[in-house]
Amino acid sequence: MGPLIEGIILGLTLAIFFGFGPALFALLQTTIHRGFFPGLLLAIGIFLSDLVLVGLCFVGAIQIISKPENNLVFSIISGAILIIFGIITYTRKVQLGNNNDSETKVKKPWSGTYIFKGFFLNIANPFVWIFWMGVVVGITANYEANVNSMFIFFSATLLTVLLTDISKCFASYKIKKLLTPKIMLWINRAAGVGLFLFGMFLISKAFVTF
Repeated sequence: MGPLIEGIILGLTLAIFFGFGPALFALLQTTIHRGFFPGLLLAIGIFLSDLVLVGLCFVGAIQIISKPENNLVFSIISGAILIIFGIITYTRKVQLGNNNDSETKVKKPWSGTYIFKGFFLNIANPFVWIFWMGVVVGITANYEANVNSMFIFFSATLLTVLLTDISKCFASYKIKKLLTPKIMLWINRAAGVGLFLFGMFLISKAFVTF
């Protein structure tokens, strides 16, 4: 198989089997709560963070994070931020999308906020760093540092992940019409608990490892 097909396969594998992190919780919750376009912007933020991480792997900057003496601090900061996001998501009130009066009263966040949120949630996950570091090292060796082949591979991988995230947004937006405010409230709480627990896991794992 060529780099294009292999990149698509890796992208699908990543999206289906390894995509259940804090970014996915935020992606589904944002789409259901805010709509398709905010979810799309969040997906773009996740895509940009993956793109940055792949670039950092190639230039060797990721070694800063992978050094043992930096693992504890990085994990604590990342975990604390995920916990904060989780608390905010859990306590967020549900706004009725069909109520025009409430929509005019509620101030919508700046569009760039969703891109930043997706970027930060994904890049704050150390497992994503480790994943891309391993992939870049393996692919560089596999293609014998052939720049063209690696460019095609990672372009296919990242674009496949982006398209699957957009499809998740679209599916979430469609089922939104079937959801009651009570169900949406529980989705917010489930997403908040997921982010909170993931943050706690990062912090506890850092202390155990250290």
